[in-house]
Formats: sequence, C-alpha cells, structure tokens
Amino acid sequence: MRYVSTRGGVAPIGFAEAVMMGLATDGGLLVPASPPRLDDDTLRAWAKLRFQDLALEVMTPFVGDAIPRADLADLIERSYATFSHPEVTPVVRLGDQWLLELFHGPTAAFKDVALQFLGNLFEYLLERDGGRLNIVGATSGDTGSAAIAGVRGKARIQIFILFPDGRVSPIQERQMTTVLDPNVHTIAIRGTFDDGQRIVKQLFGDLDFKRELSLGAVNSINWARILAQMVYYFYAWARVTGGDPCHPVSFAVPTGNFGDIFAGYMAKRMGLPVERLIIATNRNDILSRFVHTGVYAAGEVYPTLSPAMDIQIASNFERYLYYLVDQDPVVVSSYLDFLGREGRMEVASHRLDRAQSHFDAVAVSDEATLAQIRETYERLGYILDPHTATGVRAAQGRTDVICLATAHPAKFAEAVTQAIGREAEPPLALRGLMEKETRCAHLEASEAAVRAHIRATLAKVDP
Repeated sequence: MRYVSTRGGVAPIGFAEAVMMGLATDGGLLVPASPPRLDDDTLRAWAKLRFQDLALEVMTPFVGDAIPRADLADLIERSYATFSHPEVTPVVRLGDQWLLELFHGPTAAFKDVALQFLGNLFEYLLERDGGRLNIVGATSGDTGSAAIAGVRGKARIQIFILFPDGRVSPIQERQMTTVLDPNVHTIAIRGTFDDGQRIVKQLFGDLDFKRELSLGAVNSINWARILAQMVYYFYAWARVTGGDPCHPVSFAVPTGNFGDIFAGYMAKRMGLPVERLIIATNRNDILSRFVHTGVYAAGEVYPTLSPAMDIQIASNFERYLYYLVDQDPVVVSSYLDFLGREGRMEVASHRLDRAQSHFDAVAVSDEATLAQIRETYERLGYILDPHTATGVRAAQGRTDVICLATAHPAKFAEAVTQAIGREAEPPLALRGLMEKETRCAHLEASEAAVRAHIRATLAKVDP
C-alpha cells in the first residue's frame, strides 16, 4: 500500500513513512492511493473474529510489508490489553437502536482505540529505525488525554498537547494536566480548539522546523488513527447482523473534526454494508450545513455541552473532499485555495448529490441533548454522555442504526447532572483526578508563543 497527499505534492510513500510524516509535507493529508475492496466471503469470515484478530485483518493491507505480520499482531494485542472490556468495543441494545461503546480504554473515550495503537506503533518504529519524535497535537477534549496515555513514559518521545483554556470539561483537563511524566507537556491556550489546530498546522507547515525538531502528529491528521478507527465499524456491523453481507446498517456518529465518521466512510468504500452515515453535530454545525447545502463555511465557535465537537474547521474533511472529487489533487487544492481566500467554498450540485448519497446530517441543540440524556435514562436506565446523546438524537425514527458512544458519561458530570439530577458512576480510571497535582503551561494562542515554548522545553531535555 502506498500513500499520497490530498494536494498532490508528495511522491507515493509507504505506511511507516506516512505514520511518521503525519501531516503531508505539502500541507495536505495522506490517504491510501488504492484502498482495498472486500468480497462477501471475506466479510463473512471477518465477522467471526474477536476484535484484536479483526484489527489485524483490517490493518494488514494498509500496512503492507512495512511491519511483519507477527509484529503487527503483537502491537495490536498490547494496545488493546489496556481496555477494561473483553470485547474492547462492545455493542449493546438501546431500545430500537444499538450502541457501540467506545469508552472502555484507559481514558474512557473513543480516542483510546486509535491512540493506544498509535503510541505503541510510534515506539516500535523508533526503536527499529532509530531517532526521536516530538509529538505536537491540539485537542478539543479527548484526543489529548488519550494521546498522553498512549505515549507517557515512552523512550524517544516527547509530547506537547494544546487545549483551549476553559473550553474542555474539568475531568478532561485533569486527565491531561495530572500526568507528570517528564515526557508529557500540556499547554492551555487562550483561544479555541480551531486556534490550536491552526497553530499545529502552521508548525508542521514549516518544513525546516518540522525536520529540525522531528515533529510527529497524533491528531486525526495521522492516517494510522483513521485506520485503527475503521476496525470498530466492521466489528459493530458483525455483532448486529451476524456477518450477513445482505444486511446493511447505518451509523450515527457524533463528530466535530470529521475523523471518526471518515473512518466509517473508508470502511464503506472497502465494502462494509453501510446504508447511511449520519453526521451528528452540535450548534457548531459546519458539517451539517455542508451536507444540506454543499457550502462549507466556517462560523463562530460556540461553547456547548458537547465541547469535543466545538469545532468549525474539520481537518479530515479534506480527506473526504479528495474522494468526493475523484482523487484529483488539483481540484482539492483549488477548493482549499478558495476557502482560504473567501472563508467558504461550495461544491457543484452533482458532488453534493454524491455526498448526500452517503451522508445524512443533523445539528442537535444543547436543549435537545439534555432532553435525550433524560429520555434515555428515564426509559432505559442508561446514561449517555452529551456527545453520544447527539448521535442518539440524530438517529431517532430510524431502524438498524448503530450509534457511536464516544465517551463515558462521567467525563461530563455537569451536563449529565443538569439532565438527570445525578452524576454517572466514574470508571476506575477517572476516580480521584480532581485531587491530584497538576502541571500545565498557559500561553497566548499564537504560533510564535507555542514554537518558543517547545524549543525552550526541548532544550532542557537530555539528548
């Protein structure tokens, strides 16, 4: 498998190089040049596998000969040994819908599925090939803690995580700032997640700086994260249908940065029987507006009860745009250039028709989110976190829908208490966080401030 950039400026590269590159050197995102296509017999066979074995099969064609199969199997086993549920991502019945629980990892959020694997993958490649890696990432909540959990204490790796000061939940902030390992560095920026994401892209766009400091990415701009997330779409479909290729399902996906639902789109491209992919957003509805109108235009970032989705520029949308325009990097670049100049772009009607053939989209208000948490609890005794609640709400009235439960409700105690008058019982990983010592830098939301901080911090690290 070879990887190319959505903007066409990178010669085809292998899996290991794509993982270490993160953001493509031309500013685009790396995608597989020729995703594999599965037949029905393969789908039936995969449906019988446990999660770890399924992950090996899904990942193998994308990894190619970059990692021996036995080594890849070991990486996968070690990555998911940290999960508290034997199925890793179990599927449970929720009234007329299904719920894919993605919060059984060490930080109680879906990001663990990808970032436990990516942390071990980084470590493997660095030990094998030599060198060091300085990870820089921005988070709207869960990516930061999951990335930190994936690489804390690992040799050859330093990690810098930017998060918007005051715009993540208290539990999410403590999950990051209470990790005191010397290779972990958290930065609260005075701005929004979009500001953090912009700063990270600017740092990676400075190729001299990127090479000098050996920067690596853990945000969903890293292809390995998308790959790991594809696995649970296959797993959930198999658990609901028994592996019948003639039985499609739909997925309702809370999303802000488009990474999680893009993984579902890639699974569908491979041949997974998916009827609809339902985008669930909050008031920050750039993705919903695009699906309904074909216009992609950033607006103001509003704080909501589902803060991990408080995003107006969805990084992974560029990957989808690449496939929407038949993998033509010239067209992708022209759209993005126009977006950069005008703050908006609009796809042609035939492309909007194609997008609408894959996606539905629903923007869910805070009021509707609270109502959904309350209704589900009163009717079924199940507590939803506010992000998952947007997906459940968006899927109302549909059948054969699997809703992605992206975080444990204990991570968002304020919203849950507002909805049902009580907090969810926290898993072991979340207990006692508010009493622990913290460490965090506070910076202006500027590329210069973050760049200087990273340089100064690394200067103190023993070579």
